[in-house]
Amino acid sequence: MQKLNFPEYHFRFKSKENKRLIFDEIRKKFIILTPEEWVRQHVIHYLVKDKKYPASHLSVEKQLKLHDTVKRYDIVVYNRDGGIELIVECKAPSIKISQDTFDQIARYNFVLRANLLMVTNGVEHYFCKMDFEAEKYEFIKELP
Repeated sequence: MQKLNFPEYHFRFKSKENKRLIFDEIRKKFIILTPEEWVRQHVIHYLVKDKKYPASHLSVEKQLKLHDTVKRYDIVVYNRDGGIELIVECKAPSIKISQDTFDQIARYNFVLRANLLMVTNGVEHYFCKMDFEAEKYEFIKELP
C-alpha cells in the first residue's frame, strides 16, 4: 500500500481467500484492505494515538439517512455529551480532494451537526470548523 501523510502506525494484517485484510480496532474485525480502507485505518490511529480521542467515542462506517437516501459516513467522533464533535470523510489516495468532497461532507453535516470536519485522501488533509449561525465552515490548520 501507498505511503500516506501520517505518522507510522502498527497494523494487523491477514490474508483470506486471496484477499488482504486489515484489523479495524473500532469495529473489532478484519476488513478488506482497499486504498480507502488504508486511509480510514490511518485516520483512526491518528485520532486515537495522536489527537487523543477516546476509541470508545469513534464510530466507523455507519448508515445515515439523508432526505430519501441512505448514505454511509466514514468516521464520526462523539464528544462526552453524546453530541458529534467530528465527521471524517476518507477518500483513496488516487482521488483528488475537490469541492464535491466538501459538498458531500457538508450534506452529511446537515443531519449530524458536527463541530469539526476532516476531509482526507491520506496525502492531503483538510480541517474545518463549523459556524452554524453563518451557515459556513472555516478552514483551520489542524484538529484541536
